[in-house]
Amino acid sequence: MNVVSAAASLAAVALMPVGPAFAADQLTVTSFGGAYQASVRKAYFEPFMKATGVKITEDEYNGEVAKLRAMVKSKTVTWDVVDTALDSAMLLCAEGLVEMIDWKKLGIDRSKLTWSDKQDCGVPYVISSFVIAYDKSKLPNPPKTIADFFDTQKFPGKRGLKKVPDKALEWALIADGVAVKDVYKVLNTPEGVDRAFKKLDTIKKDIVWYQSNAQPTQLLADGQVVMTSTPHGRIYDAVKNSGKTFEIMWDAQHQEPGIWTIPKGSPRLDAAYKFLTFAATPQPQARLSASLPYAPANKDAMALVDPAILPYLPTALDHMANALLRDAGFWAEKGDELRQRFNAWLAK
Repeated sequence: MNVVSAAASLAAVALMPVGPAFAADQLTVTSFGGAYQASVRKAYFEPFMKATGVKITEDEYNGEVAKLRAMVKSKTVTWDVVDTALDSAMLLCAEGLVEMIDWKKLGIDRSKLTWSDKQDCGVPYVISSFVIAYDKSKLPNPPKTIADFFDTQKFPGKRGLKKVPDKALEWALIADGVAVKDVYKVLNTPEGVDRAFKKLDTIKKDIVWYQSNAQPTQLLADGQVVMTSTPHGRIYDAVKNSGKTFEIMWDAQHQEPGIWTIPKGSPRLDAAYKFLTFAATPQPQARLSASLPYAPANKDAMALVDPAILPYLPTALDHMANALLRDAGFWAEKGDELRQRFNAWLAK
């Protein structure tokens, strides 16, 4: 589907009859909150409601698979469309907890969406990145590599990390000398896992653990950490809209897509498909990039992105030199085992 035919598809969605908002014409869509969800609201929810008459009620979560799993298994599904990580989508798909996507029903050329070939139960709509960030007003000699994050002599002070094993383990191996291209090969061995935790041991007492993606910018602003892992869009928002002097260190950025999924048991399947069709087209994806510099998953959307935003996208050439593309299959398979090991390590 080219840009013209994608626009025609979007126009078809917009021309769907608008009538009273019956139960089937309502959706509960769940995403990750904060500045990110505010941008998703402007790029997706509000234009979709205006175009179709389907009312969207929003909810927020922190990406907990367990919450969605419990909802589906207890047949108490209140979410109709859920924003998930790729490995979560793969895991939920394998367990039969989310709908397998019928691409013919969706009316979208699957090949236009990067990462869509990695799973069968979701529609990629954005490419995001976790990075290391710092306050340049407090670190005039800034970190340049992921190894600097682990160097407490050169950069004394607390570090922020999300309280999950992924990203932390990959970064630990890269900081310990493993090439980005070999990270998952090494992490797929018992010796590699031991090596990653041994490297994490070197900064364990200096880590401030956080759980919500809204927390790292606050940790930086309050001076509780000298640097922190964070979604890159949160830093852009803090600089642009709150005047913060934050900076991103792009080395070893952890890149992955955002995926829209439909929980099994949603009573509003047709309306959910209507939303996914809308969300897969270039225009809303380009709109999201204009608000926060997340890259669109639809290749045709790049032509619609403001050139001034392009240098801030995680997919910008300058940022891809040592980027780590998340191996969602690895985390779908090994995630539970590594989370148990991680929780035991935290408790020591």
